[in-house]
This record gives sequence, C-alpha cells and structure tokens, in this order.
Amino acid sequence: MFDLERIGDLCGRLALGTMATHLPRVAEEAARKELSFHEFFEQLLLAEHRDRQERSRTLLTRTAGFPSIKTLEQYDFGFATGAPKAMLTELSTLAFIERAENVVLLGPSGVGKTHLAVAIGYKATQSGIKTRFVTAADLMLQLAMAHRQGRLKQYLHRGIQTSRLLIIDEVGYLPFSRDEASHFFQVIAQRYEHGSVIITSNLPFAQWDTTFAGDATMTAAMLDRLLHHAHVVMVSGESYRLRERRKAGIKLPSSKSKAAVGQI
Repeated sequence: MFDLERIGDLCGRLALGTMATHLPRVAEEAARKELSFHEFFEQLLLAEHRDRQERSRTLLTRTAGFPSIKTLEQYDFGFATGAPKAMLTELSTLAFIERAENVVLLGPSGVGKTHLAVAIGYKATQSGIKTRFVTAADLMLQLAMAHRQGRLKQYLHRGIQTSRLLIIDEVGYLPFSRDEASHFFQVIAQRYEHGSVIITSNLPFAQWDTTFAGDATMTAAMLDRLLHHAHVVMVSGESYRLRERRKAGIKLPSSKSKAAVGQI
C-alpha cells in the first residue's frame, strides 16, 4: 500500500506539481475503475503533460509581444471580401513554419493585415511554437540601439534567430535610413531558410525601395531572400476602421473633399 502524502511530497521535490495535485483524485478513480498500475500511472503522467503544455502556451503567448489576441475565426471575411479565405485557412495549419517559409500580407491600411498576422502567430503559440511580434518601427529602434551598444550580433542571434516565427508589422509606413535598411536586410538574410517571417505592408513590392533608403540593389537582394519561399497574400477591401467610424455616426470626407485637401 503506497503513502499518498509521501508520494505527493516526492512529486513536489521533482517539480511534478500537477501530479502531486491530481494524485489523490487519480488514485481514487483508479481504485473505483480497477485500473492497472500502468493505467493509473499513465493518467498521472497525462495530467502533468497537459498542465505543462498549458503553461508553455501561456508563456509563449505572453512573451510573443502581441498587441492583442486575435483569431482567424474573429476575422470578418464577409466584410473583407478581398481576403483569400482558403489560402489563409491553409496558412493557419502552420505547415509553412515547418518548412521555414515566409508570408507577406499586402494591402491598404485598415483591411485587417495585422489581425491576420496576429491570428496566425497566436495559433503558433498555442501549438508550442516560439513566436515574436514587433512593428517595423520598434524593430528598427531596437536594432539601432544594439548597434550603438556594440551588441548587434548578439541581438540578431537572441532577439531574431531564437523565434521560429517572426512577425514584422507595418513595413513601409515609415521610410528607413540607410543604416536601418541595412539592419533590416540582415534580419531577413539571417532567417533565410532557417526561420519563418510574416510581414505586413501597405506597399506593393515595386515601391519597397522607397522605404529602404532608395537602395534598389539592396531591396532586390532582400526581396530575393524574403520571397524565395513565400506565400504572398493580397488583402483588399474597405477599411474596418472607417466602417466603425461610420457606425459611430462620424461623417467622413468624400473622395472629392479628399482630392481637394490633397491639392492644398
């Protein structure tokens, strides 16, 4: 006859906290169902495994840096008719991460590119995949600081390479300096065929050199690596944010008004 208290104490010492917690219940259930010792022990191990997986998912989600939690189920495909649902559903299987492929989400502001990127990233964390989300502007600040402090190489290794999925949001909203463009190139080059990247951008590829300090050669080299194994998702449609403003009763300028403002 085993001593539940003594076994529970040993489980605690071995950092098997869940097994210690579930031991009395599982032992009682095993006795009631007349389970074999192997079946009883398997139930304890399963309880510990499930708890560790849940703790891991929680930690991965918290450290990913998502601005908020979004899921693909929450995305309004009825409104965003320009979003390729079948393609996005396939990407949500995360097979592209196993193959170290990339995803580029292109489209105008407000159509839900960030939502889609976060949704895929969140799905990755729930599958035990280490993920990092960062805006392009914040990434440039972090890279510049690491460069000034003489630890760019260490940052690229620890901050960029260790995540299996890196999400870079809003590329193209702000132009990069030549140094920033060079740092961004290093990020893409180091992850090439080693780890997946998801990028969102409001610019077509033909205009990316305007963001990367006007350096067409470096931009072409970067895009060559980024797009070699990539899924390009074109998202079109009306802005969600403009729709919400209309729902709130906020009057928006007409296209003629916008044109007039642009001419001033």
